[in-house]
Amino acid sequence: MAGEAHSPDPSEAGSWCFLGELLTDVDLEADRPPVADRCGSCTLCLDACPTAAFPAPYVLDSRRCISYLTIEHKSAIPEGLRPCWGPDLRMRRLPGGLPWNARPVPGDPELEAADDPPPAAELIGMSREEFNRRFAGTALRRTGRSRLLRNAAVALGNSGDPAAIPALRKALALPDLMVREHARWALERLRQAVPAAAREEGGGASPPAQETTGGNPWT
Repeated sequence: MAGEAHSPDPSEAGSWCFLGELLTDVDLEADRPPVADRCGSCTLCLDACPTAAFPAPYVLDSRRCISYLTIEHKSAIPEGLRPCWGPDLRMRRLPGGLPWNARPVPGDPELEAADDPPPAAELIGMSREEFNRRFAGTALRRTGRSRLLRNAAVALGNSGDPAAIPALRKALALPDLMVREHARWALERLRQAVPAAAREEGGGASPPAQETTGGNPWT
């Protein structure tokens, strides 16, 4: 990695890239010498990280990384980090205005043609069977329904939109304890952000008593 934010050669694609790995016993010749540091004293990408996941250049605290929290992390997301990625279910927080991201190279057409996830409210309403059918063979299927619904609840809570209230209240009836806890958090966040009249119009009310998932030392 050549960038301070653990990017590959920043002069080619910046952060706009998809990493892959190939394991082989073939002795391959390196394409070119290692890339020199091209970031200099610039810390724009580190400063732009909404969860402050870079305590220092070239140092990543993965426990605060949005990609880790929304994909790999299997339990409750720390409450203090939930507001950080806003209402975007895709969790895209790559800073497009940074120097090496200004002119991204063309990507793989097959990857670019992949469907974006459905709206967060629609995702919460999917049955397990519909979820498995729609996302079979995709990375979203690997992440799993429970974690995606958890992420969707956080995104809805950050939306500031009273129209999200009915979907979140439906999530309170799901058997998944983690999803219910995040839905309660989202409803409380909307209660604080949205005027009472708009909440009533959206069909919302105060969420039931708090139910915790337990065992998470970050919350």
